[in-house]
Amino acid sequence: MLKKVRTFTAAIFFLLITLLFLDFTGILHHWFGWMAKVQLIPAILAVNVAVIVGLVVLTLIFGRIYCSVICPLGVFQDGISNLSARRKKKKNRFRYSSAKSWLRYGVAALFVVALLFNVSAVVSILDPYAAYGRIASNLLAPIYRTGNNLLAAAAEHADSYAFYSTDVWIKSWIIFGVAVATLIAVGILAWRHGRTYCNTICPVGTILGFLSRFSFFRLTFVEDKCTKCRACERNCKASCIDSKNMTIDHSRCVTCFNCIDKCKSGAIKYAPVKLGSKKAATEQTTASNTSNIEHNDDGLSRRSLLALLGTLAVSSTIKAQQLHVDGGLAEIEEKKIPDRKTPIVPPGALSAKNMKDHCTACQLCVSACPNNILVPSSKLETFMQPEITYEEGYCRPECVECSQVCPTSAIKPITAADKSALSIGIAVWIKDNCVVNRDEIQCTNCERHCPTGAITLIKRDPDNEKSLKIPVINNELCIGCGACENLCPARPFSAIYVEGNVRHHAV
Repeated sequence: MLKKVRTFTAAIFFLLITLLFLDFTGILHHWFGWMAKVQLIPAILAVNVAVIVGLVVLTLIFGRIYCSVICPLGVFQDGISNLSARRKKKKNRFRYSSAKSWLRYGVAALFVVALLFNVSAVVSILDPYAAYGRIASNLLAPIYRTGNNLLAAAAEHADSYAFYSTDVWIKSWIIFGVAVATLIAVGILAWRHGRTYCNTICPVGTILGFLSRFSFFRLTFVEDKCTKCRACERNCKASCIDSKNMTIDHSRCVTCFNCIDKCKSGAIKYAPVKLGSKKAATEQTTASNTSNIEHNDDGLSRRSLLALLGTLAVSSTIKAQQLHVDGGLAEIEEKKIPDRKTPIVPPGALSAKNMKDHCTACQLCVSACPNNILVPSSKLETFMQPEITYEEGYCRPECVECSQVCPTSAIKPITAADKSALSIGIAVWIKDNCVVNRDEIQCTNCERHCPTGAITLIKRDPDNEKSLKIPVINNELCIGCGACENLCPARPFSAIYVEGNVRHHAV
């Protein structure tokens, strides 16, 4: 029964978190966005004390339930491991192995150092929630949206508008490659060895694993019932059960209850453990010695790690734009991304520094953006974090989707009223690119589409009544929404582009 409850709950969590990255309507985020906010690393970066304390207490009571139920990457590994067992028709395929303590605590220390010194690329790569988010948003979302578009086309033929089509494109081939590499690495480890990734590389697993050694409820052997059949050990995907010595390394146990499910003699139970008892102390010491994870050897103590925990407190982008002209098709040259000196970060991010300090690059905001303007950065200092570009659309003043879904407070919640008065960048006019100067054609796109009236057209030659008009920009009114850049007809570079503000400010 314990395994069935755990499996059902984990499946619900996994399905809904996955749908958060696939849903482009914003409906699911309203109801289930909290599931992203209860992930450990996002909670730490958001300084969400309630969630952090809740997860610590949950682990100290029940063990690493988080890894088996709440963490999407952990549940994803279970799915691959189960698929491997069915494919190979070999269920009893695991065996006990000692902990790789030097690797576990080495990676955890690297993660803590990266977090403290704001090396965001390392934090983003090692965060399990963000890693799964990139897999979902880069690999699963295009497939999901393609399926939606097929349904929309079929519904249209039936005179139904129950579905509507949406753009399908890869927003960054570099990040797509990172997602593929992550999927391959995690997939191979899970296919062959179960929870190896969780217990050797994942810093969340290491931190919660340390706490779970002192959990109130633990899996323990009932020695007089054990028949030494090794069914528990051979079905332990964490490879933490030593049936020969009847010990369990609780720092690696993810509380999946496979062992209880497979034990026919009832020799393993999940029950409260009296921490002061001699038997519990002996069992804990034996398990620690067997797996070589004594913290005197690793330079870590319970107090120091808890202190550290407190301190942590299918389409491509090449899509031809076409215009119907005189009954035929005329290709319009695609726009190129301008070389911005300061990247544009989403409204609600407050500043480029706040985004860099708090973002784990899970790309939930990228998936949720209905305007297709958020793309992952390929710059080393902000690697995989979202930044704004206006080739596919512009930041509509009434849209605040990205600020509503961010679980780390890298993008703080704002209202449409807040956004309409928030400057995230300043428009810059390049006179040599403007069709007025280049082609001697009057254009009024930038002025007509500016939502704040920051652009005004004036005569290029004040002394000539028939002079063509050129734009001037009022920096006090510009909010950097990018409507002028996106709708400018100049190619390949717009005559107006937006330069990001280091700090956002009200206009």
